Amino acid sequence: MDYETPQFFRVMQYAAGADRDVVDMVSGSPDWGPPEALRDGLREFADRDPDAFAYPPSVGITPLREEIAERRGVDPSRVLVTNGAGEANHLAMTEAIRRGSGREILLTDPVYPYYAGRANLLDAPTRYLPVDDDGQLDPTLVREAASEETAVVVVNSPNNPTGAVYPEDTVAELVDITEANDAVLLSDEVYDHFDYTGGFESALAHDSDHVVVTNAFSKSMAVTGLRVGYAIYPPEDGPLGDLLDAARTRHMLSVVTGSRPAQFAVLRALRETPPEYYEDNRALLRERVATFTDALDAAGAEYTTPQGSFYVMARFEGFPGTMDNVERLVDEAGVAGMPGAAFGESRTDWLRFAMVTPRVETAADRLADFFA
Repeated sequence: MDYETPQFFRVMQYAAGADRDVVDMVSGSPDWGPPEALRDGLREFADRDPDAFAYPPSVGITPLREEIAERRGVDPSRVLVTNGAGEANHLAMTEAIRRGSGREILLTDPVYPYYAGRANLLDAPTRYLPVDDDGQLDPTLVREAASEETAVVVVNSPNNPTGAVYPEDTVAELVDITEANDAVLLSDEVYDHFDYTGGFESALAHDSDHVVVTNAFSKSMAVTGLRVGYAIYPPEDGPLGDLLDAARTRHMLSVVTGSRPAQFAVLRALRETPPEYYEDNRALLRERVATFTDALDAAGAEYTTPQGSFYVMARFEGFPGTMDNVERLVDEAGVAGMPGAAFGESRTDWLRFAMVTPRVETAADRLADFFA
């Protein structure tokens, strides 16, 4: 499986060059717009004095770190603000390997391709553990695979691409496994606001020195372009306390710091955005999933109904999830999705569609017609 060449932009470029109208269901970039308080924060910042436009602290502006810490129930010293969850995940994976207790990375199959791409960049031995038909990860498989060579176990719940939400007992067992093997559990929780089950539990609920949690405001506030994410590391006075200092240093040497106006705006939105903003977006996504899966029923497709995140995977008989078939859907149906093959060996017969477009119904109708 080619994880070295990102496939998302290849599909988007192909769709952009198509000689017809195409519904883009490729990337997970929300279409509903940010909270009004975030827009207000950007406007307010624009009128600030010149010194406000200087470098912010490398670890993130203090009020934002404090706000995150309060919401996550940790000390602010453990919070590192990053350029999106992507940087947060890269730093955590890198430092988990650098600490030297092992080099192996355990990932799921299917997997968000950028985790696998980072493993390639780090030249780390990588094992892929299968999930069940509903996307659930069996901790027994992780326990059997983990060893003293394991540096980091990377999980994502709510999950991209399967939509699975890991139950409390799974998260607890994953924490136990990483502790037993002196490894790091990297829990990417960027879709935590898009849990439709009410059963999501953060890995932070388990008081462990072996957990790094990453997140971002890209999805929850529909601001993928602002690049404000964060990581929460184990306490500095604990057995894995060196991870935080190493991540701070690598962050500073790599990007220096993040955007001060973006952090300022996110902070204001955190403080002022009512729960209804998030509730309305979840309701919107439920409606879109229902509309899309009804059309998949009409097309005779097998599909996943997400417990969380905002992706649907579909399998059409005799139409595997290859890049060639993705291009064919663009050309002949006017719908752009992602090939299942981009996410791993176990989903090569599937296609993945993102529900973050107001044209879900149009896409559904076109797919139903194409496969009729």
